[in-house]
Amino acid sequence: MSQFNQSGQQMPEENNNKSKPIIYWAIIGVLLVACIALFVSKNKMAEENDANSKRMQSQLDSVKTDRATLQTDFDAASAKIDQLVSQNAKLDSNLQKDQAEMLAMQQKIKSMLGNSKATAAELKKAREMINSLNDKTAKYEARIAELEKENGVLTNKNTVLTKERDSTVTQNIAIKRIGSVLHASNIRLEPIHKKKNGKEKETARAKKVDVLRIKFDIDENRIAESGTKQIYLRMVAPDGTILSSTTNGSGKLTTAKGDQISFSIMKEISLVKEMPVKDVVVDWNQEGDFARGNYMIEIFSEGYKVGSGNVTLK
Repeated sequence: MSQFNQSGQQMPEENNNKSKPIIYWAIIGVLLVACIALFVSKNKMAEENDANSKRMQSQLDSVKTDRATLQTDFDAASAKIDQLVSQNAKLDSNLQKDQAEMLAMQQKIKSMLGNSKATAAELKKAREMINSLNDKTAKYEARIAELEKENGVLTNKNTVLTKERDSTVTQNIAIKRIGSVLHASNIRLEPIHKKKNGKEKETARAKKVDVLRIKFDIDENRIAESGTKQIYLRMVAPDGTILSSTTNGSGKLTTAKGDQISFSIMKEISLVKEMPVKDVVVDWNQEGDFARGNYMIEIFSEGYKVGSGNVTLK
């Protein structure tokens, strides 16, 4: 196509052809700059995204670490609370209010830590609550220690009082037991000779004695209860031996001191409280002749020696 200049004259086509490459290069340059700018912008955006991603991951890791630490601290605090609650159950109800508050806080913290979507702010709040819970736990433990100390003092006092009471009871029992021991009086020993006609005659000749008869009274006792009582007699021969025979039921008795000693014969009597028993009779039938010399009689009740007497055979 022909070109015209300002004067209306036709310009040569050669000039038009020369201006086209310049335009092309200008366009290419603009596109190149745009591409470079886009590339730089894209790289910068990628770097920012990568930095944001790393920052977010760091925050997630921090939250995760904080959650794990909080869970460990919370588990320790919970274990301590459980121990103290169990311990307080053995003391008293003075700490019931504090105990209820701690258990409520424990449940709330457990709920917060159980939330997998908890934020850093929420975990921070949980940390504050755990610290508060630990403070309450320390005060709670200190109060329990005080109560245990107080209870220990009371226990010691009660132990002393119990020992004093038991000692008094024991003394009273001992006094009553001693007071209930019967006492023998008016003790007589009668060596008896039995004639063929059945009559009895008292004699002092050893070879004629068939029965050694012991008589005594049991004095009035205001403490001993009514009932059957056992009286033990020890008969000491002139040679110092204790007379003994299976026929007369000889055996062993325990003294009030706990010693075991031999007795010759036992007699049961019927006692009425506050009433004496008169003329208790016990016959000792000798298997063989009586030896000459002094015979001594010892009477025992409740393990105590309550009377004695003697007789001499010629």
